Formats: sequence, C-alpha cells, structure tokens
Amino acid sequence: MRKIILTVFTFFSLVSAPAISYAEDVKIGVLYPLTGPVAQVGKDAVAAVKTALDIINNSHNIPGMPLAKDAGLKGLGGGKISIVVGDHGGKPDIGVGETEKMLNSDKVHAMFGAYYSSVTGAASQVSERAGIPWVNGESTSPKLTTRGFKYFFRVTPHDGEFTQLMFEFMNDFNKKNSNKLKTLGIIHEDTLWGADSGGTQDKMAKEQGYDVVEKISYKAKTTTLSSEVQRLKAKNPDVLLPSSYTADAYLFLNTAKELDYNPKLLVAQNAGYTDPKFIDTMGSKAEGVITRSPFNTDLAKTIPMIGTVNDLFKTHSGGRDLSDVPARAFTGFMALANAINNAGSTDPEKIRQALVNLDMSSESLIVPYRGIKFGADGQNEKTRGILMQVQNGKYCTVYPFELAACELKYPMPTWSER
Repeated sequence: MRKIILTVFTFFSLVSAPAISYAEDVKIGVLYPLTGPVAQVGKDAVAAVKTALDIINNSHNIPGMPLAKDAGLKGLGGGKISIVVGDHGGKPDIGVGETEKMLNSDKVHAMFGAYYSSVTGAASQVSERAGIPWVNGESTSPKLTTRGFKYFFRVTPHDGEFTQLMFEFMNDFNKKNSNKLKTLGIIHEDTLWGADSGGTQDKMAKEQGYDVVEKISYKAKTTTLSSEVQRLKAKNPDVLLPSSYTADAYLFLNTAKELDYNPKLLVAQNAGYTDPKFIDTMGSKAEGVITRSPFNTDLAKTIPMIGTVNDLFKTHSGGRDLSDVPARAFTGFMALANAINNAGSTDPEKIRQALVNLDMSSESLIVPYRGIKFGADGQNEKTRGILMQVQNGKYCTVYPFELAACELKYPMPTWSER
C-alpha cells in the first residue's frame, strides 16, 4: 500500500509542477575582411560585434542601452548569442562560399556583415534564397536596398544619403561664404561601391547646379594615380570628392603630395579615409581632409553612452578606440539582437517579421541616427551622418554645424603648410 501511495503522490506532483522555461540560444554568422588591404577594418568590426555580445550576454549598467541590464535575451528565456566568424578577404566569391558554409553547416539563424558592398551584395543573395535574414551595418552602395529582397536589412545611411549630406554642407557653406564652391572633381575606384558613389555624386551635382569639371574612374587595385592627379590639378575644382578604399586613399594622397596638387576642400566618401590606420599611417598628409561618417568619439558630449561602450570596446580590440566602421557594426548588430529578442524565437521568418516591425529610438544608439526603423525596401529610414575633418592629428566633427566640435578649416592646408 505504501508503494502505491508514493507512486500516486509522485504522479500528481509531476502533473501539478510548473512548466520549465528553457533558454533558447542563437547563432549568427558574421562575415568581414580579416585579411587583405582593409584587414584592420574587419578586425575592428568583429571586435565591435564581440562588444555587443558582451553587453547582451552579460549584465551591464549602461543607462539607455537596450539588452544591457539582463544577462542574455529575455525574450528567449535568457538565451545567449554566439557567432561564427568568416573572412572574405574582400572577394565576393569567398564571401558567397563562407555564407553557404554558415547556412548549411553551421546552421546560423541570421547573417551579419560584410563591409565591402560587392561582397555584401553577392553573399546576401545566398541568404535571401535560403530565407535567412541578413542585417548590414556599414555597406553603403544604394543598390543593395533596391533589389526587392525580403530578408535584407541595412542600418547605415547609404551613399545617396551621405552624398546628400555633402551637398547640404556645400550649400550651407556657400550661404555663409558668397558661393565660393562652384566646381567639383569626382574620383572613384571601380567596384560596385565606388561606381555607385561616383555616379550618385555626379547626378546630384547636376541637380544642384554644380559644375563637374572632372569625373575619373580608376581600377580598384591600381598601383599608380599619377595621370589622374595631374588631370585634377589641371582643372583645380573647388571641391574634390574621392571614393577610395584604404590602399588607394594612401596612394592618392602620396601622389598628390609628389605632384603638389592642393585641393581647397577634399570631402571623402569615408572607406579608406576612415580606416582605423588612416591618420597614423598618413600623419601630416591627412591634415585638413574631410570625410563623411555616422560617428566620431567627440559626439560623446551629446551621446553619453559612447564613452562607456568605447571603454568596453577597447577590451575586445586590444586597446583601439571606436571609429566609423566598428561604431556602425555595433549599432547594426544591436539592431539585429533587439529584433531577435522581440521575436522571442530563432525562427528566421519570425526574426524577419521582427526586423520589419523594429522601431528603436535615437536615445538607444551610440551614433547620431534619428533611430532605426526599416522601410519596405529594408533601408533604415532614420539615418543621419556627420562630416569630420582631420585637425591636429584627430578627427573633429565640423558638420552639421549644430553638432560641430571644431570650426571648419578652409581652405585645407597646402603641402608646404603641413
């Protein structure tokens, strides 16, 4: 009889026990150039992702930062995020192969990356066919969000929006300075990103009444830019608009110094001009260069979270500070994590729908975007950028004027003055 009673008691105990909630972990594929000419950019982007993972998977006191307080994703019962990191070396075919591996072998629930627009464009086709969400934090070719994809979402401003910022700057400058800026020179490398950037600038210049006196395209892996610089020197445009990755940005400035070409204003489409090694490598040659960016550390005066996140980033980057690309990578990854938390699931379709519905405020970000909300094309509709100028060996925000930490230096110093 005692045995029967115990059995009955055990049965009813099991029936009445509350259901156990199991944490559901998430795996995300992360793709960047970890070798090749922009390896440091890729390494810093991965460090930014690891910073986001630290904040998400552990408990941190960062007022205003979503997902910081709780350890793990509350929407998934405290589930943690892990990453699978791939190196594409700047080559689209390798990016495609890495993506196929992550989807088929590693069984990732979402993809993130990949800096180069050409790699992002090719590799995201794989995830689109597989029905796996891809979130991008820093690729800026406008074409990426004109493909009619359902699973591709971009957090950063694209080149069209950044170029609009450049023209707003030039227009505002002209209002204050008797229309000194009238002629433009455009020079760009010939991959998807460079071609799109140069084409967008040319189109916008004509729409806004500027005279493009030179538009030059060059091979992405060129070893000489002498003839291109000579052409620009001969025409001497009021503003030079370059779109160059790291190696060719260095090559251009070195050649400009050799040939004593002195632009009055150089307003770059970031990339090589915001490479983490740009100022250290170029030294005084970088003085006066202006580049567009969505981020600069001097914004910490108005965005207090930057200092806290930067301190944490340095523990993952070997002591390096946040810069343009890792700040955007961090922001993009946090957007993806927030969507997964909101979805409460690792199901790709539910994550996609959560990205469609995502609406993050500006107060939750370390970049000066107005927020994160995706349009029907997958492009963040609340982006905003800044222009920063190299002054005394540091980037300093000079536009929009209400966010400026330094006064614009115009014209930029000549080679003899640096």
